[in-house]
Amino acid sequence: MNHNIPLSPRPLDHLSRTRPTVLSARQLREHGVAPETLAERCRPGGPWQEVLPRVYVLHRGRPTGDERVRAALLYAGREAMVTGLAALALHRFSSVPPLVGLDRIDLLVTRQRRLRAVGDVGLVRTPALPRPREVQGVPCAPLPRALADAVEELDDARAVGQVLTEAVRGGHCEASALVAELSRARLLSRPHVVEAVDALVAEGRAIAENRLYTMVRCFGLPDPLWNVDLRLPGGPHLGGVDAYWPEHAVAVELDARVPRQEDDALWAEYARKREHLERLGISVVHITPRKLRESLEQQATVVRTALMAAADRDPASWVVVLPR
Repeated sequence: MNHNIPLSPRPLDHLSRTRPTVLSARQLREHGVAPETLAERCRPGGPWQEVLPRVYVLHRGRPTGDERVRAALLYAGREAMVTGLAALALHRFSSVPPLVGLDRIDLLVTRQRRLRAVGDVGLVRTPALPRPREVQGVPCAPLPRALADAVEELDDARAVGQVLTEAVRGGHCEASALVAELSRARLLSRPHVVEAVDALVAEGRAIAENRLYTMVRCFGLPDPLWNVDLRLPGGPHLGGVDAYWPEHAVAVELDARVPRQEDDALWAEYARKREHLERLGISVVHITPRKLRESLEQQATVVRTALMAAADRDPASWVVVLPR
């Protein structure tokens, strides 16, 4: 081709003025762009650039963060979603760099895909894809999975702690769901991850406790005794509860446990404690942090119903209430 021959302004000028500015070779062909014209446009110094195999940005210069993500998804084709730090950036996490500053855009794909990592596109393979969540118009992995994939790449406890804490404190997901995903990814054997998770669990419980206080105050429930231990008179320790109404023999148990492989014995002990209290006539209301976050009024109704039902129950056994 003679490089002195001017390029046709149609439809190319139209393409350069519109969005999206990232198109695949197939999409450009559907717009009437011939292969030789595409090659001419992408020559050194030309107005377009091939950023990934058969994926083009219709301008010179550094692609934006949004263009990098869309180019990665066009390269991968269907059945791919953004994960890792790139997904957190799309969620606007302040603890990670913006998309344009990331070294890599990670995509979650199935193991069966014959696809290779290339350029700034990284691949995270999984036996089956989860249902994606759309963020800013982009398919992303569910946040717990995206966080686990991000943690996989972080080797600093402070950085891990920042992203995990922001996820819980910002209401993006519950600590229990996040730790479950870290366990599935076999990341809880890493000391710097365990250190961050311990801080995360404490953060999640503090947030849930504040919501429990808010529930009692805002929905007109009688004031309970907060954070107490229950014992039989002269007998054994029955366990601690987060709120207790002695006149009604109603206790609230905030289940802020997180699933860890070594916690089976603790879970069994929790179940035995609840059964023992109920045999003594103490009604135990089980509330999770997620329920407090998503349906505070409904949980207040559950507690109020338990308090009202106390008048119809046989009197509970006497217990000693001590501060915890």
